[in-house]
Amino acid sequence: MDRPEGVVDFTPDPGLFPFESRWFTSSVGPVHYIDEGSGRPLLLLHGNPDWGFLYRKIVSELRGDFRCVVPDYPGFGLSVHPEGYGYTTAEHATVIGELVDHLDLGDMVVMGQDWGGPIGMDIASRNPDRVHGLVMGNTWFWPSDGRMMTLFSKVMGSRPMQRLIKNRNIFVTRVMKQTLQVKLTDKEFAHYTDVVPTPASREGIAVFPRQILDAEPWLAELEQRVADTLGDKTVVLIFGRKDPALASESIIARWQSAFPAATLIELPDAGHYIQEDAPDEIVQAIRTAFA
Repeated sequence: MDRPEGVVDFTPDPGLFPFESRWFTSSVGPVHYIDEGSGRPLLLLHGNPDWGFLYRKIVSELRGDFRCVVPDYPGFGLSVHPEGYGYTTAEHATVIGELVDHLDLGDMVVMGQDWGGPIGMDIASRNPDRVHGLVMGNTWFWPSDGRMMTLFSKVMGSRPMQRLIKNRNIFVTRVMKQTLQVKLTDKEFAHYTDVVPTPASREGIAVFPRQILDAEPWLAELEQRVADTLGDKTVVLIFGRKDPALASESIIARWQSAFPAATLIELPDAGHYIQEDAPDEIVQAIRTAFA
């Protein structure tokens, strides 16, 4: 499909991202996604400041066994940057829910990392009959009660840091780059920097840190809904332990309390971006649990 008007003028390298780009006309404009392979649907949800490119190695390995659907939220990747859009977690979840309805996904496995966790858990808990299982890693789905996450939200949400995120792209060039445990090539990393070429295009990246605290009422409601709807699902937890914020003992224990039968896979050498640091281990975990 030709690129719609109003989306970022960026074409992924087909050698790195060998997938057909598709766009869904959502309530806020064109949302980019890929839909590769056949079999049980696997909905793969990214976090901040990245986009569907994060899942490229996982999709390449799993599209022979699963139907891999990977969307970009509005304001991320190749999706629209809508006028009047707040880039809140609730808005993103609504838009991706529209895509799930449009594609009529059923018996699906939902994977989320970083903000893909709360967004994925929202979609799954609103549509439990569509969900076969969950794969969650380095993420959460409840109001933050940890000092590190609260501090991160306050610091990154401050006016000076918001200016640096928008004007100098430091969330990508500093925070993400320094957090990765693997070294990406310049061409690979350019897929994260060049897809947000202007300060205006980085608005979504800037909003997410503030959402850690601003979305507390939404997260509190989500936590209760998850408890009411998803307790019988097959759950795989995959945590890169070199992530001090979202792979702490307390966060993992909270996941295990919510899902006592969950399979826990710990990745000692992986950090926050487990899809880049340990794609082979993720592929094996998904195949073992759901193929």
